[in-house]
Amino acid sequence: MKRLLLLGGVTEALAMARQLGPNHIYSLAGVGRVPTDLVCQVRVGGYGGADGLAQFIGDHGIDLLVDATHPYAAQMSQNAATAAQQAAIPCWALRRAAWQASSLDDWREVADWDELIVALAPFKRPLFTLGREPLQHLNEIPGHQFWTLRALDNYPGNERCEVIGARGPFLLEDERELFSQRNIDVLISKNSGSGATDPKLEVARERGVPVLVLKRPELPVVDREFSTAESLMQALRGDFL
Repeated sequence: MKRLLLLGGVTEALAMARQLGPNHIYSLAGVGRVPTDLVCQVRVGGYGGADGLAQFIGDHGIDLLVDATHPYAAQMSQNAATAAQQAAIPCWALRRAAWQASSLDDWREVADWDELIVALAPFKRPLFTLGREPLQHLNEIPGHQFWTLRALDNYPGNERCEVIGARGPFLLEDERELFSQRNIDVLISKNSGSGATDPKLEVARERGVPVLVLKRPELPVVDREFSTAESLMQALRGDFL
């Protein structure tokens, strides 16, 4: 029986894992909740780079590596592609299509943190939805700004930053209330992509709030790419499911 290793990270990965039998392995970095109700095996933690992942693949008789990590997890995706090559097995990847701005949106792409800070300078009440990275810069907040930072878990902020620990999906009405209560005048977001537009982007559009979008990283070439979990699972049927 063939065996696959599924590298999780996006919401769709868990839905895929729920369709895997006990011979397969669902791998998580350990950030966020770890599911306990899966039939497949669950592994939590890193591998020690591409070499460690290749070793794991060989030790556990993996026939196919599926990269369903976040579009911004570029290092993990590179490790996956490299490890699969070293282990001489195919690597497939779930590559979400990016969100596309409409004519009603004011999206401004930035390449990195330095560009982001420059673009952020005119604003006073930003909402960060980038994960934990802004926590490293709390002592750099300009005097005219107050940051609202939303992350998966609660972290300490300071007198110029409120940290909200919350996990999506978020409801449109709740996002409207968040923007209104905190007078958000700019949104900072990754372009994570998914089947539906994120409600925070809808609220930014409604309120005429600009969105500073962190540019997607380039990801490595793999043997097969899929834009949806459904098409990937269809390709797995027969040999693996």
